[in-house]
Amino acid sequence: MEWAYFWLKAGHIIAVIAWMAGLFYLPRLFVYHVDAEPRSVQSETFKVMERRLFGVIMNPAMVLSWALGLTLAWIGDWWDAPWFLTKLGLLGAMTGFHFWLGWQCREFAADNNQRSARLYRIVNELPTLLVIAIVILAVVKPF
Repeated sequence: MEWAYFWLKAGHIIAVIAWMAGLFYLPRLFVYHVDAEPRSVQSETFKVMERRLFGVIMNPAMVLSWALGLTLAWIGDWWDAPWFLTKLGLLGAMTGFHFWLGWQCREFAADNNQRSARLYRIVNELPTLLVIAIVILAVVKPF
């Protein structure tokens, strides 16, 4: 059974890396998409990139991250550990950010973006702050 735990953990880490890559990259695409003229070739290219990144990479990676992470939590019986509950709260924020990005994809797809490149540059830092805290909680387990 120990070998299965390590394979689950490896899969979880791989899925998290894929999810985080998307969470870092998609807002950066939005920064550049803001400057593209609606319905231009450039704008349509960004739409395809954003849709594929979100739907083909980010969504499956998020689902796999959650499924494998919850499986590891079940195996480790961490449900009442304060560090784990805090981590779950931060993961809830990360998931909320994920779905907000999906909403922004739909807004861009409809040529209805109302937000500035500056906002997307700022929110691009949110997953960095969250992942720092989440990794510290998972590795150090400070409380």
